[in-house]
Amino acid sequence: MDRLRFFALLSALLLAACGDPSATADKDRKAISPSTMLAPDSDWPNYGGDGHEQHYSGLDQIQQGNIANLKLAWYYDLEPGFSVSAPVKGGDKLFTTTSHSVIRAFNAASGQLLWEFDPKTREIAQSPLHMGWGNKGIAWENGRVFLSTTDGRMIALDDQNGEVVWETRQFALSEMRYSNGAPRVFDGKVIIGHGGADISPIRGYATAYDAKTGEELWRFYTVPGDPSTPAESKAEEVMRPTWKGEWYGKGGGGTLWNAFSYDEALNLIYLGVGNGFPYNHKMRSPGGGDNLFLASIVAVNADTGEYVWHYQVCPAEQWDCTAVQDMTIATLTMAGKPRKVLMQAPKNGFFYVLDAATGEFISAEKFAKVTWAEKIDQKTGRPVENPAIRYQGKKGLFEMWPGPQGAHSWLPQAFSPRSGLVYLPIMEMGSLIGAPKANDTGIGAGMGVTMIPDPELPGSRRSFLKAWNPITQKAAWSIELPGDWPGGVLATAGDLVFQGRIDGYLKAYNAKTGAEVWSYKTVAPVVAPPISYSVNGVQYIAVLTGSGSQGGGILATGNAAYRTDYALPRHLLVFALNGSAEIPAYKMPDLLPPKDADFKPEPDRVMAGAIAFGNNACLVCHGMNAIGGGAAPDLRYSTMILSADAFSAVVKRGALKPRGMPASPWISDQDLEDIRHYLRMRAMQAPSEAAALKAGRKAPAAPAAAMSSGM
Repeated sequence: MDRLRFFALLSALLLAACGDPSATADKDRKAISPSTMLAPDSDWPNYGGDGHEQHYSGLDQIQQGNIANLKLAWYYDLEPGFSVSAPVKGGDKLFTTTSHSVIRAFNAASGQLLWEFDPKTREIAQSPLHMGWGNKGIAWENGRVFLSTTDGRMIALDDQNGEVVWETRQFALSEMRYSNGAPRVFDGKVIIGHGGADISPIRGYATAYDAKTGEELWRFYTVPGDPSTPAESKAEEVMRPTWKGEWYGKGGGGTLWNAFSYDEALNLIYLGVGNGFPYNHKMRSPGGGDNLFLASIVAVNADTGEYVWHYQVCPAEQWDCTAVQDMTIATLTMAGKPRKVLMQAPKNGFFYVLDAATGEFISAEKFAKVTWAEKIDQKTGRPVENPAIRYQGKKGLFEMWPGPQGAHSWLPQAFSPRSGLVYLPIMEMGSLIGAPKANDTGIGAGMGVTMIPDPELPGSRRSFLKAWNPITQKAAWSIELPGDWPGGVLATAGDLVFQGRIDGYLKAYNAKTGAEVWSYKTVAPVVAPPISYSVNGVQYIAVLTGSGSQGGGILATGNAAYRTDYALPRHLLVFALNGSAEIPAYKMPDLLPPKDADFKPEPDRVMAGAIAFGNNACLVCHGMNAIGGGAAPDLRYSTMILSADAFSAVVKRGALKPRGMPASPWISDQDLEDIRHYLRMRAMQAPSEAAALKAGRKAPAAPAAAMSSGM
C-alpha cells in the first residue's frame, strides 16, 4: 500500500472513530426522533421550525444541482423599521411580523396579501422599552397566530381573518420590561419571556399560556424572591443559597427574551436565561455566590413548569454574559451510541454540548476569540477564569473577548442532521472592562462597571459563518463575512446552508464544504434567518430584508455600511425554482448632512452628549457612535438636530410617536442639548467617514463613551 493510500485510509478510520459528523448523522438517522427533521410537506410553525430549534428543513427539492434556477417567486414591500424576524408558515398561509408587531398573512404560494393586524403598540406603549427593540417573531398552531407585543401583551389571532381570539397581559404597562423574542407554541402551550435586565433589578420569568384560551398555566422565575418568606418551589430552594448578603431589592435580572426549546419525548422545555443587574457582582450579591439562574440553561417540566435541571455558562456573571442564544436539540453518536444532546453557542465564546435529559456537561470549546476564561473544566463543567475578569479593586481595563455584543448573538445557528454540523453566525469583537470610576457615570449607569464596548482593537469588528463539528469541537469550514453582524442561518436537506449578509446579499453554501453555490442581491441588508416550506409540492425559501436594533449602527462601525439603510426599501422575499418575479431597481440617493456652518464643537460637551446618548438608550435604534439607520433614521443626516425646539418636541414630547419614536420626558434639558451637540458634531464628521470608506481607508474614530458607574 503506498503512503498516500495508507494515510488516506488512516484518516478515514480516525474520522470514524472520533465522530466524522456526516458519517455519524447518516448512520444514526433512524435514531433521530421524528420531530428532529421536518417532514417534506411540513409547515414552519415556530421561529426555529419545530421545538428542537434546528432551523433545518427536510425539504430537498432545491439542491446543489438545480440551485442556479432558484429565482424570486414573489415579494412584498415592507415599511421601514425592524425586519429581523423569521416568517412562520401554517396551512396555506405565510405570516410575518415587523417593527411594532404588525402581522400580515399571505397566500404562501402566490403572495396575495390576505389580512393585516396592528396591535397599536405605538399608541399604547408608555416606555421607550416598549418600542425600542422591535418584534423578533411570531408562532402558529392549529389555525392561530400568536404574538407578543413589546408592551407586554400576548395575543392569539384567527389565522383566517386576523381577528383577536384572546388577549392577555403578561406584565403591567407601567413596568420597565419588554417582550421582543418570538413566542413558541409547544403542544398547546404558548411560551414567552421578557427583557429589561439592563435597566433595573427586575425578577426574570417565563410564562406558559393555554394556546386555546390564554389561561396562564405556569410561571417559572429565574431569580429568587423575598428571602424572608418560605421557598415556594424546588427551583427556589436551588437558587436561594447562591444569592448572598443583603441583595434583595438591589440585585436581579435573569430575563428570558429569546431562547426556548422543547423535546416532546423528554417532556422538557428549555429556557435560555439572560444577564444580571447590576453587572457588578459585588453590588448585585454582596456576599458572593453563583447567582442562579443568571446566564443559565434551565430545563423545566413542560406540563407544570417545575425545575428539572440547570447548567450555568457564566457563574456569578458580571459582564453581560447571557445564555439567551438559541438551543439546538439533536441526536449524535457519541462513544458508539446515539445520545440526545442540547447544543448552545452563547455570548461567552464557548460551544456547549449537554445531555438533553440530565443537563450533564459533555464538552465545551472556544469557537471564537476568548480571553475571559482559559477553558471549561471537564470535571466540573465550570470555566477556568482569567482573574482579571473579576475587575473589582483592580486598576486599568481588561481586554475582554468576546465583548458585550457576544461571540454569538440572538441571530440563530442551524443544524443539519445530514452533515452533522452546526452552522454558527459568529462575531469577533473585543471590549475593555474594569472597575467603576468614582463619581463617574456612563452608558452603564447603575451597573457598577467601566466598559468601552467597541474600542479600536486589532482583529475586532469581524464576522464569520463557521460550520462546527459538535463531536470533535472543531470548525469544519469557515467563511469571513462583511461587517460585524452575521445573519441568521437555515440548513436544508438539499445539503444547502442559507444566510443573509449586511452588505445586501442572500447566499447559499454547500453544507459540507462551505463552497458558495448561489447568490441573490437584495436592496437592503439581510440579517433575519430564512425559512423553507412547501405548497402543493413546491419548495420555497422566504426571508425578510432590512437590519434592526443596533444592527443599523454597531454593525456598521468601522465596517461595511457607513451609510444609513433605513431609507432602503425592505421586502419579504420568497424564492422557488424557476421563479419569475423581479424587484424594481433602486439606487440609494446620496446622503448629505445638514448645513451647520456656525457650529463649533466643544470637546467636553461632545463627550457629555455621547454619554447621554448611551445612557438614554438612543443607541439601541440609532446605533453606536450615532452611525444608525437600521431600525431608525441615521441622525447624522437629520435636519431635526439643527433646532433645539424641534429636537425637544420629538425626543421629550413624542411628536413622532405615531412613526415609532417614543417620548423620553425624563431626559434633562442639559442632557438633551448635550445629545444634540454630540449629533451635530457627528454630522460634521460624516462626510470624511463616508469618503474614507469609499476610498477603502479606515474611517476616523468617532467619539465613544465608556460604560461606567461610580455606584
